[in-house]
Amino acid sequence: MLWEIDIYPAEGQPDLAGKRIAADAAEMGLSDRLQVRAAHGYLLAGNLAESDVKRLARELLSDQVVERAVVAPVGDPSLAQSPDGNSQLIHVLPKPGVMDPVALSAQSAIKDFRLAADGVRTFRKYWLTGLGTDKLTTLCGKLLANDAIEQVIVGPLALEERHLNSGSAYRFKLVTVPLGELDDAGLERLSREGQLYLKLDEMRAIRDHFRQLGRDPTDAELETIAQTWSEHCSHKTLAGRIRYRDERGERHFDNMLKETIFAATGTVRRQLGDDDWCVSVFRDNAGVVKFDDQHHIVFKVETHNHPSALEPYGGANTGIGGVIRDPLGTGLGARPVCNTDVFCFAPPDTPLDQLPPGVLHPKRVMKGVVAGVRDYGNRMGIPTVNGAIYFDPRYLGNPLVYCGTVGILPCDKAEKETRAGDYIVTVGGRTGRDGIHGATFSSAELTSESEKLSGGAVQIGNAITEKMLLDVILAARDRGLYDAITDCGAGGFSSAVGEMGEEIGAEVWLDRVPLKYDGLSYTEIWISEAQERMVLAVPPESWDEFSALCSAEGVEATVIGKFVPTGRLQLKYQDCQVADLAMDFLHHGRPPVVREAVYAPRPDAPRAAEATRDCTPTLLKMLGSLNVASKEWVIRQYDHEVQGGSVIKPLVGVTNDGPSDAAVVRPVLSSRRGVVVACGMNPRYGEFDTYHMAASAIDEAMRNCVAVGADPRRIAVLDNFCWGDTDRPETLGSLVRAALACHDLAVALGVPFISGKDSLNNEFRYTDDAGRRQSIAIPPSLLISAIGQVADVGRCVTMDLKEPGNLLYVVGSTRDELGGSHFHLVESLSGGQVPRVDPERAKRTFFALHSAIDAGLLRSCHDLSEGGLAMAAAEMAFAGGFGARIDLDSVPVEPAGLGAVEVLFSESNTRFLCEVKPQHAGDFESRLSGVPCARVGQVDAGERLEITAAGTTLVGGQLAALKAAWQAPLRW
Repeated sequence: MLWEIDIYPAEGQPDLAGKRIAADAAEMGLSDRLQVRAAHGYLLAGNLAESDVKRLARELLSDQVVERAVVAPVGDPSLAQSPDGNSQLIHVLPKPGVMDPVALSAQSAIKDFRLAADGVRTFRKYWLTGLGTDKLTTLCGKLLANDAIEQVIVGPLALEERHLNSGSAYRFKLVTVPLGELDDAGLERLSREGQLYLKLDEMRAIRDHFRQLGRDPTDAELETIAQTWSEHCSHKTLAGRIRYRDERGERHFDNMLKETIFAATGTVRRQLGDDDWCVSVFRDNAGVVKFDDQHHIVFKVETHNHPSALEPYGGANTGIGGVIRDPLGTGLGARPVCNTDVFCFAPPDTPLDQLPPGVLHPKRVMKGVVAGVRDYGNRMGIPTVNGAIYFDPRYLGNPLVYCGTVGILPCDKAEKETRAGDYIVTVGGRTGRDGIHGATFSSAELTSESEKLSGGAVQIGNAITEKMLLDVILAARDRGLYDAITDCGAGGFSSAVGEMGEEIGAEVWLDRVPLKYDGLSYTEIWISEAQERMVLAVPPESWDEFSALCSAEGVEATVIGKFVPTGRLQLKYQDCQVADLAMDFLHHGRPPVVREAVYAPRPDAPRAAEATRDCTPTLLKMLGSLNVASKEWVIRQYDHEVQGGSVIKPLVGVTNDGPSDAAVVRPVLSSRRGVVVACGMNPRYGEFDTYHMAASAIDEAMRNCVAVGADPRRIAVLDNFCWGDTDRPETLGSLVRAALACHDLAVALGVPFISGKDSLNNEFRYTDDAGRRQSIAIPPSLLISAIGQVADVGRCVTMDLKEPGNLLYVVGSTRDELGGSHFHLVESLSGGQVPRVDPERAKRTFFALHSAIDAGLLRSCHDLSEGGLAMAAAEMAFAGGFGARIDLDSVPVEPAGLGAVEVLFSESNTRFLCEVKPQHAGDFESRLSGVPCARVGQVDAGERLEITAAGTTLVGGQLAALKAAWQAPLRW
């Protein structure tokens, strides 16, 4: 029998879910009269008595204080009775085969009641009134459900829903792909329709390889090659051959990534010599640097863009879950200590009628992404301490979701080595169809059909399973029970086992893999990207102890194969060999392709100088713009205190609502040594020159670290390139130019890159109402994440003003650099020069300012970025609750005579606004003597910010009004 349990708010309790749906529908222009009554519930299949189901509903599945439960068999007329006689009933359920973590937890908990449910599925239920039938489909598709993973049932659950479909038994049949007979058109069609997303030359290479073997590939072999050769796994564009041309001439790269970013790190490490503090760069799941005598720090930032475009909650949920597993799979396993995230969305007020087909509304995307990251990090007990959000209409079809994790690793656990004879062991979650073709899907562009064709590429996460996995892995690590470990992420077992066994060989027994449900083919088992799984190399003599440890902690561990010294990847299912690939061909057989890349920098367009005027209204507009406005609505949803190591939080100030420059965390609670986490990014600069965009991002990430007290000698950075279609020479050229800047700045500043990730083909293609093909490409988007260190967290400073009477200094030189600025954005201006970095001066400035902070000479410090000096002063003032007076005539400028408005809003790099006690002024000025630095004002006890130039007031605003403008846009 199939039972339905409907859970409603108790009498007198608010229906928050219903009100939220109605409010969202009104915001999206669907209806301002819609009334929604919402419920959630469970379907329970099995031989359960009504009394047992009611007991479960009462004691397990609902909270009797604030909820009431209705129990009846599915199909009972009472379940479909409208509460007011004329409401429309809607059910939303996960599609069969889609991961349902709450249902899995419920099914496990039911066993504790000494009852057995054959299956459990969750659902949501809505009663709608006040909505026309013509808008019902739109409401369901845009707000109530996501077609990628959910099904909508209008009306009561029908007879076919009276059982829970968990898959039928799989009947084994070896499948071969007739590749040898295909011409070029056939190869391209197979690549596209089979979701392999390989280039024609790659498909030819595979065909010719198997022709030489005298046979066709099996489906598992073809899929394995596609996963391994995908852009997501092999980074074949950045690591490929490129012929690049710009205004300085032509340059050839055999491996662009190695010759720019990797080369920069090599140069920096050679310069450091015996003081080299890098441990492992670009060769493990995450970068590793020295921290103290007992520990290393591990850092990785990933992207999860395409899945988040289709299913924002699940995509972001598994994005953070996946990057948490990267440090866990680095060395022999690092313990996560904090998370970071950066998001890029289209404006949340985008009109519904402007959405292309197949695109979710950006406000829904934003809410889903934030909730996905929030839930996973909070449930695992990992603080989210740093991040940023950027808005641009070009992210409409492709939101960007960057997630990062910092971990701590014992020094003696930094190395791993797979050995011949080790068991291949899968640990953690079971394998299902979720995430199939995820790696290849992430390497392709999105279209209006992606939701239908690639819904299976969306994974669904279960943070509780990963928390259990994390704990047992760390316990096994400390007992020395395995030789190597890696994350089972993109490509599933295909990538994990293929990479671990690359130098040896592997034999895998696919029929032994634990499954979520019946019906998976051997190929689906092999390439599934089901979450919360790790793959380990366990010596046979350690297996019994390892297995017993996992069993005691309720974590499933299964031997699915063995690493064997054959140099081949061999897959078996029911004693039949379903794949046999040479590791050499798999990892080195991809044909080299020479790509063309060109770049023509946009010439600086002259810009008329701004007349001196009252700039308070402009400052208010800037404070209230989405890219600058407070992100408190997001930050407050994250737990940034868990684990007890957070020193500088994402929000600081007298009322804990000012924007921190960077986060500081103590990963070892018995030590005062800290880790600093920050980021830098400004896609608008890329419209002028991606070289200066990249250079500015590195400068911003470093100055955010330095602003809180990080030692510039101990800052490392990560790159995350998110770009459009790099098959276009001009698009690839803009990427190469950014990579060249990364090389130049890293070498000049002495800062090593330790890890990175790219996400290409971030374009959305669709056909408009007139039948024309359209494309939305994201702007070139380079995120630079920085990981710094402080010897004593007690010396750190925050950005909020501390005390009236203290002096204010501007450190760094201001130039006429308003190109791509926030001032131009809010005033709808163009032209100007994009901010540039003077690397030598930047390095001197970072070292000098750190010396002053380390000596305890600063009370507060804030970097100057979006909005320039005006924005920094406003944020420092209302965060600290003190007024400030600033005179622009004293600000160091280049050239002399720069206009006051330009000085106020310029976004020149390597600049800080600092607060210094009067008695420390001489020492501070002495330490900063080698760089531009000048006293420009004073903190006062008033409640106003006043900025003047030549005796004229440019800004005169009440702190309360400035803060209100800043907090208003995202105060949802």
